[in-house]
Amino acid sequence: MYKQWFAAALATLLLPSLAACAAPAGAQEDGVRTLILSNESIRLDGEPLSPEGDGAVTVSRDIVYYRDGTDASYGEGTGADLHSAQEADAHTVVTIRRPGTYRVSGALDPGQLAVDLGDGAKGDPEAVVTLILDGVDLTCTVAPAVIFYNVYECDTAWVAYDEEESAAYSSSPIVDTAAAGANVVLADGSVNQVNGSYVARIYKEGTTKKLHKYDGAFYSKMSMNIGGEGEGSGVLSITAENEGLDSELHLTINGGTIRIQAQNDGINTNEDGVSVTTINGGVLEINAGLGAEGDGIDSNGHIVFNGGTVYTLANEQSPDGGIDADGEILIHGGQLIAAGVRNDSVSSGSEQLYMELSFASPLAAGSLVELEGTGLSFTTEKSTQSIVFSSPELETDHAYILKVNGTVQQYTNNTAGVGAGPPGGQPPQIPEGQGEPPEPP
Repeated sequence: MYKQWFAAALATLLLPSLAACAAPAGAQEDGVRTLILSNESIRLDGEPLSPEGDGAVTVSRDIVYYRDGTDASYGEGTGADLHSAQEADAHTVVTIRRPGTYRVSGALDPGQLAVDLGDGAKGDPEAVVTLILDGVDLTCTVAPAVIFYNVYECDTAWVAYDEEESAAYSSSPIVDTAAAGANVVLADGSVNQVNGSYVARIYKEGTTKKLHKYDGAFYSKMSMNIGGEGEGSGVLSITAENEGLDSELHLTINGGTIRIQAQNDGINTNEDGVSVTTINGGVLEINAGLGAEGDGIDSNGHIVFNGGTVYTLANEQSPDGGIDADGEILIHGGQLIAAGVRNDSVSSGSEQLYMELSFASPLAAGSLVELEGTGLSFTTEKSTQSIVFSSPELETDHAYILKVNGTVQQYTNNTAGVGAGPPGGQPPQIPEGQGEPPEPP
């Protein structure tokens, strides 16, 4: 899924390392436990685990899924969400139950890798697990293939509020997830494949309150960090039956390469007015909305770009975008191309220049889009009507020309300090406080 623009951008982009707020990278192998997965035998530090074991890692057939044979009092699932007990029981569930750093390799098909440190973990700063993914291949057909259930939640302000009263707490777009209990590190040189499903909303017995609902193939109920080892050369590929990479609170991406193919949203952080998706480094390639709908990166709170190289695509028919947030979208650094039917507006508080382009009619799939003079170009995989460009290479008050398949385009442009507009196009509109727009060329 590499684009022409990625080839150019990556040639000048330093390989990302974990930022200051990153999770521990597990560089010190002392104390790192080795977990090897296979359908025949699960091994921890070289010793096979049995289903009867109750140590740091357990093996079972106990998986949360949306059961068939239920009625409307069970949950909100439809026929497409149902799974049989026979299908669920075929899965091997490997659950980490003690804090620590685990280097994980091997394959499970079907199976699930879970982390659950118990009911008291949410408020325990020591309840921290780091997964170093070092050649993992996981397939789960009834639920997320990787899931963090109970670990430490680093947003202590949020923990002080009852989740049923979440409207009482609205976060800042700047969060520090350094102490998060859910951490994932992509080992240098590794390729990790996660193919996952989801769990539709299941009610607490006798109520319509949520007991379980896990939309993503790779999922965390607590704030989560994802990064790379020293070289940042590890790869995580996610193929999702519903959403791709999800966190119920905050998500921070510090390094590595993450590729997502999702039927619905590619990335979703889903606590209303609270969640923050922060991208500090790495490479993100997202093709979302392969089903009926879906945004590339969707936050019910805020999105912050501080670095990295990001290419994100949304559904081509629903009113979705490469970037979508209920709160602020801030661009302070990095390379960004976001494409869809409708992208949400970038906040004027962004420190890096950006361009938001809207077209009177969609650009056809397979179109070569070029922002002349910048090296920013990509070929659309889907029909696209809205594009957001941002790069450190954009210059203030410089008039750029946009071409599609070599032809100069007319469009409506909204920018922060960047001039744009082809002959016959509309002059750019500068957000309030950003100065006067230049004359079109």
